Amino acid sequence: MLIHPWDAARDAGEWQTWLAATDRFGILAVNNVDPAAAPLLVPTHFTPVDEQLVLHLARPNPVWPHLEAAVEVSLAVTGDQAYVPGYWRARADVPEEQGVPTSYYTSVRFVCRPEIIDEPDAKAAILAAQLADLQPEGRHVDADADPYARMLPTIRGIRLTVLRVEAKFKYDDDKPAEHRQHVAEQLEGRDQRSDVAAAVQRRRRLAEVGDRRTHRGGR
Repeated sequence: MLIHPWDAARDAGEWQTWLAATDRFGILAVNNVDPAAAPLLVPTHFTPVDEQLVLHLARPNPVWPHLEAAVEVSLAVTGDQAYVPGYWRARADVPEEQGVPTSYYTSVRFVCRPEIIDEPDAKAAILAAQLADLQPEGRHVDADADPYARMLPTIRGIRLTVLRVEAKFKYDDDKPAEHRQHVAEQLEGRDQRSDVAAAVQRRRRLAEVGDRRTHRGGR
């Protein structure tokens, strides 16, 4: 994805902190074995484990032959998004109707090497890791006991070894600080869908990144 210098994560810790506070639900993108056909997109929960992401899918899922042929796949997570009207973004020296609208969002893309897991104990380990991550309150069913043990053959596990990560925080960080404060206030006032979450990211980035004009020596 396009990442301008002002949209980039400050370091790996920034996107890791964001991901830890976000529902681990993304889109797994796999190239189609037919180059003339569209890639396959699979919405799925996943769990980070060391340098890997683990997940499971139903055996009838049509992605399997494409995943078996894939050398690399992508898994992308996007959140804290908001539509920003143009009249909120107009410069002070032009009419509001000349402002250009945009979208705010955070997105993390993992490029990974996939491995399909069919061995029962290894699949059970993936399920255990996902339950611990996504259902931390407990009340789990042991994968070795019914009904999970009986259902285990109906799924396949996936380990994605992370090769590289792209992270984008698109919140107009190239704009003056007062402009960014203004749009954050507008988002909080509108308070629709994930407006407030986008405003939180905007204010956090302003506090941590500051005004880029100051970084450029006031130019």
